[in-house]
Amino acid sequence: MKTSHLIIGAGPAGLAMAGRFSSTGIDYEILEQSDKVAVAWHNHYDRLHLHTVKQLSALPHMDFPDDYPVYVPRAKLVEYFQNYIQTFSIRPHFNTEVKSLKKKTDNWLVKTNTGKDIIAKNVIIATGVNRNMNIPNWPGKDQYKGSIIHSRNYKNPLPYKNQKVLVIGMGNTGAEVALDLTEHDVETHLAVRGEVGLIPRDVNGQPVQLTARKLDKLPFGLGDWLGTQIRKVIIGDMSKYGLRVSKMHPAAQLKETGKTPVIDIGTAKAIKQGKIKVHPGIKEFKSDGVIFTNGVSESYDAIILATGYRADVQDYLESTDGLLDHNNLPIEKIGQGNRKGLYFLGYDNYKLGGIFGTIRDDSLLILNDIATQNQGN
Repeated sequence: MKTSHLIIGAGPAGLAMAGRFSSTGIDYEILEQSDKVAVAWHNHYDRLHLHTVKQLSALPHMDFPDDYPVYVPRAKLVEYFQNYIQTFSIRPHFNTEVKSLKKKTDNWLVKTNTGKDIIAKNVIIATGVNRNMNIPNWPGKDQYKGSIIHSRNYKNPLPYKNQKVLVIGMGNTGAEVALDLTEHDVETHLAVRGEVGLIPRDVNGQPVQLTARKLDKLPFGLGDWLGTQIRKVIIGDMSKYGLRVSKMHPAAQLKETGKTPVIDIGTAKAIKQGKIKVHPGIKEFKSDGVIFTNGVSESYDAIILATGYRADVQDYLESTDGLLDHNNLPIEKIGQGNRKGLYFLGYDNYKLGGIFGTIRDDSLLILNDIATQNQGN
């Protein structure tokens, strides 16, 4: 198969790019290794909602329906994605996994599990930052006899009734999974290795995301200062509960460390109330639990690894020399030099405001570059 434009991945980023192409009348092909679009959102845990407001989280050319809540729930988001592919006549090649991608003269050669090669002038890689589960290999982990899963496989608290559960990792997923468990009367502990950036999702019923956009317009760094004061008042001192909150501004933390700030929807309050017990990082596992880095030993019936994901574009991209940053994410969105014609969408992890808004902006950036490229031919 030969095409001018090939999108790899039919998650939100791939759909956004397909929507851009469709609305502009540009022909393209899109590959998806699973049997449905946005497969991760079909499988996420039940209570998940977007932490960003709907008016800033829609894909290109199609707002969320008026009757959707401000924070869109997982099931509604899946419904939205289905309506999106129908609206823009997006027809992915399902069950098609890319095995290798390399430059061939002025085009890109894509080999897939179907045995059919694809030649494309431009390739938009949109396989996402959450492509593969990150599962650390702690000493003794194999001897643990309780239940242990990655958070990707967590659905709801029902299997954990009357159990003592440890959630390892406090990103947005770990914080919400811990909250979900404790709200259903599961004894919940949380292992947090380092400092955490915490931002309240709402203040006095108003989304902080919208407030922050207004504060950004204030001069002399006044907006950052006000934002810091708001976080101090709402979040407060968490150190006495065993949680170290970063003093860095969330945007700086995101850019310098790659750690996305935790949008707090109640986990901090549950920690203060003693409903969630916080521990430091893991030193090693034992047969019935773990030993923390402070030497404390605890037994657990089940452990949930909220330890994040890896993008792993190097699995199929022939050469990544000079491409990846310290978090193994692509540095460039628009390929340069021998990567001309290669684009990366959905990997910019250094913006506050949510991945959906970034995808919308960056898909337009890529579309404009491709349009400029075509005008030059």
